[in-house]
Amino acid sequence: MKTQYDNSRFDLPKAIAGFESINRYWDTTNNIYAAKILPGEFYVTMTGELITTVLGSCVSACVRDTATGIGGMNHFMLPAGISRTGKTWSNTPVNAQTRYGNIAMERLINVILAGGGKRQNLEIKLFGGGRVLQIDSDIGGKNIDFVKRYLDTEGLAIAAEDVGGNLPRKIQYFPNTGRARVKSLNCQHNDTLAQRESSYIDTINNAPVEGKIDLF
Repeated sequence: MKTQYDNSRFDLPKAIAGFESINRYWDTTNNIYAAKILPGEFYVTMTGELITTVLGSCVSACVRDTATGIGGMNHFMLPAGISRTGKTWSNTPVNAQTRYGNIAMERLINVILAGGGKRQNLEIKLFGGGRVLQIDSDIGGKNIDFVKRYLDTEGLAIAAEDVGGNLPRKIQYFPNTGRARVKSLNCQHNDTLAQRESSYIDTINNAPVEGKIDLF
């Protein structure tokens, strides 16, 4: 049985093409290779790696094919202008924001399908969307609303969720088995997360929106 391997001595599993830049390492606590994703990133594994992230207002969808074990996680936030009514309170068009959220979901699902997954086998779990930023808008709630509407439109069921609330979360996801672990974090030690998410909001509000992506 493997125990506390040093990355300098053991090679990481080969990443799927396009994911080479993701931070991966040997997790000595869980005795497993792990990938840590940041806002705006996603990762898919075919080799049973653990995927982990820390969420505040952002949402992560954990998706896997139950037959093959191929699965992954994203970490995304809508631009700040979208509202629950579909109207905007910023200069970002609603359709641009919807397209952004679609891309965050479709990239994850498409890589799983391209790796041999089947739509009918997809198991989906949702996490995050907490109200942790000191701003008037409930960005976390809007992210939750979006991803639930998206999945309903696509006819994809939610197997489990831990969303909303006022605390950030640390997520550990094991695509091979579908197991997900959630740890609530103390907001008093949340400065780094808040700064990271505020910077992410600025980036996506000012970034050009990419073209449409269709599910396979």
